[in-house]
Amino acid sequence: MRIAFFGTPDPAVPSLSAFIDDSDIDVAAVITNPDRPAGRGHRLTPPPVKIAALDAGLPVFQPDQPSQIRQELIAMRLDAAAVVAYGSILKPDILESSGHGFVNLHFSLLPAWRGAAPVAFGIAHGDTVGGVTCFRLDAGMDTGDILTQLPIQIDPDETAGALTERLAILGAPELVRAVRGLVNGAITPQPQAHDLATYAAKISSEDARIDWTLPAAVIHNRVRAYNPLPGAHTSIQGARLKVHATRLTTGSGQPGHILREDKGFPVVACGEGAVTLVTVQPAGKPRMAGDAWANGYQPDRLGD
Repeated sequence: MRIAFFGTPDPAVPSLSAFIDDSDIDVAAVITNPDRPAGRGHRLTPPPVKIAALDAGLPVFQPDQPSQIRQELIAMRLDAAAVVAYGSILKPDILESSGHGFVNLHFSLLPAWRGAAPVAFGIAHGDTVGGVTCFRLDAGMDTGDILTQLPIQIDPDETAGALTERLAILGAPELVRAVRGLVNGAITPQPQAHDLATYAAKISSEDARIDWTLPAAVIHNRVRAYNPLPGAHTSIQGARLKVHATRLTTGSGQPGHILREDKGFPVVACGEGAVTLVTVQPAGKPRMAGDAWANGYQPDRLGD
C-alpha cells in the first residue's frame, strides 16, 4: 500500500511513525507546513513531523498551499493519504489526488466537537468520555464518513495537553487500521449523524479568562481545557496571573476572593463552591506552586 502523510505538530508524529514501522506500507511522501519562526529569538524552526520524516529518510514537501503539489501527488499513484493535524485546508482538488481518498485522525468522537479544538472543548464541557475518529475527508468541516472510532475515559483532572498526547498515541494504530481497511475494502464508511454535531472553534486568550462567578466545577474544567494553551488566566492588582492547575474544594464567598489556605495553597471562592490554586504563573515569572505564590504575594482577591 502506497500513501502520503499530511501532518505538522507533535501529535501527528506517533501516526507517522506507525506508518513508517508497518512493512506493508510505503510512505511515498510527507507533506507538512513550512518552517515557522519560534521561541524568543523567532528562529526559523522545522515542524516536528518534518524532523521525524527526515530522520526516516522520507521525502518532505512544505507547500504554502497544498494545491501547489497536486500534480506531484497524482504522479505518486497513491492508494490513500493519511492526515493528522496538518493545519491547512485540503480542497476538493487535493482530496481527489489519491486513489481511495484522504483519511483524517480527529481527536473526538464525531460528530461531537467538529473543528479546531475538540480536546479543549470536550474537557471544558465536562465530558468524561472522549476518543478518536478516523474518517474520510470531504469538502465539509469534519463531516466525512466515519471509518473507525475508539472511545476512552477522560480522567477527572486530565489536562488538554495530557489528553491530546494520550489520544495521539492511541490513535496512531487506529489510523493505520482505518487507512488499510478503506483501501482493501474491509471497512465500509458510515455517514455521520449530522443533526447531533457540536462544534469546537479555535480558542482565544480572551476565551481563557477566568470568570469567578461561574461554578467551581466549570472553572476547574476550563483550567484543564486551556492547559497548556492558551492558558487560563485571571488578574491580581491589574497584572495577569495564569492558572495552570486547580482542584475542587469546599467553601463559599464573594467570587474571586481568597477564603483561606488549604495546606498553604489559596482557596478561591467561585459562583458556587471554591477551587484551590495548585499551580500558577505570575506575569514574567516561571510556573510555581500555589503555596509559594501565596506566601510571596499574600493575595486577598483575584480578577480585579
